[in-house]
Amino acid sequence: MTAPMDVGALTGARLNEETQMPDIGIIGAGTAGLHLALLLQQAGVPTRIYTNQTAEQVASGPPQNSVSHHAPTIARESAMGVNFWPTEKYGCQAHFHHLNVPGGPPVFRGDFLRPSRVLDYRIYLPRLMAEYEERGGTIEQRSVEPPDFEQLARRHDLIVVAAGKRSFAEYFGERPDVSPYARPQRHLAVGFWDGVAQTEPRAVTMSISPGHGELLDLPITTFDGWASALLCENVPGGDLEVLMTQKESDDPDAYRNLVLEKLKEHHPTVYERIDQSRFKLMRPGDILQGAVRPVVREDYRLLEDGTVVLALGDAHCTVDPVTGQGANSASFEAQVAADAIIEDGVVDERFAQKVALRRRERVDGLSTWVNTMISTPSPPHLQKLLGAMAQMRTLCDEFTENFSYPHRNGDMVATPERVDAAIARHAGIGSDPTGRKAI
Repeated sequence: MTAPMDVGALTGARLNEETQMPDIGIIGAGTAGLHLALLLQQAGVPTRIYTNQTAEQVASGPPQNSVSHHAPTIARESAMGVNFWPTEKYGCQAHFHHLNVPGGPPVFRGDFLRPSRVLDYRIYLPRLMAEYEERGGTIEQRSVEPPDFEQLARRHDLIVVAAGKRSFAEYFGERPDVSPYARPQRHLAVGFWDGVAQTEPRAVTMSISPGHGELLDLPITTFDGWASALLCENVPGGDLEVLMTQKESDDPDAYRNLVLEKLKEHHPTVYERIDQSRFKLMRPGDILQGAVRPVVREDYRLLEDGTVVLALGDAHCTVDPVTGQGANSASFEAQVAADAIIEDGVVDERFAQKVALRRRERVDGLSTWVNTMISTPSPPHLQKLLGAMAQMRTLCDEFTENFSYPHRNGDMVATPERVDAAIARHAGIGSDPTGRKAI
């Protein structure tokens, strides 16, 4: 932490009298808000979180997501003292891939250099909320809307919006250069299912059914132990769209049978691992159905008194979950914002500009990757890359490791020329027919 700043240098700021650091109001108790609060708390920066749900309500509610935390996020959790789920016990080591096309390649594998982890957010978020409060932080339960920002600015030097509700999205506005889609490109259904055997080693499986969608099978730790989070990314109008449009709650048995039928046809390598006598949701209602439109929004706005309102996490960048990056991007953004606050002790527009610059390469690169992955039909250069990954183990390893650095995969898939360059880097060194049928 930098030395206390001269009060005169902080024009317009309302410094905390004890710490000589600005006071931060954080709206939202998801990954972005909690990680920012915990990082600032470690540095002695006063914060307050505003959220419309208590920890108990989060824990007893529906599933939040099925996102993997990758190595940089887990390292950040360790540095904050909140890595309560070590990867030695809860982690996964690799990705398995399958292309469901006639005569297609067998399952092909890519490894992480460091493991990732998937955890039920009904466990994760309440535990971090409790830790923040035990360390002296304050969580205020209230609903906040943009008209409330002026009132909050009388209490705080900076307002950070780290929640993804529609009113916040409209408040910041979109960046059209990295928000090409007017509507969701996938209709989603994710359930936490029992009866799906884990791979060896424990891994995430991505199965692709061209023209119909993707399936991510994620080994997730839930209240009741290990489960498979089956995230079905369904192309609108395709044969799998019914997994989103047919509501599980209307007839759970019919929906279960529908899932089995569609997995058998479109994602057979996952279907083969199912024990049908045990296949059911871990708990009634352990499913989410809906859609997400990927969009990047403007970084910040200024109130009339000059107070910065900063967009963070889902309020700034909403991504389709096909690459499992939402929480990792949110944690990265929290680190960027915390570093800028701690370095300068000033939270004026210059601060907001620094945050915008520091996170743009990663956020824009992630958006390029996601928007390419969900493009329908799949671009030829992406098809070429996946085909090459099936033949070049080192290329598949690089693509998998880049889940920790998503802008690198954004660079890789941005143009046909970049795909060709990536393949050329691995030509002659990545061909490895062993380990392909590890499931």
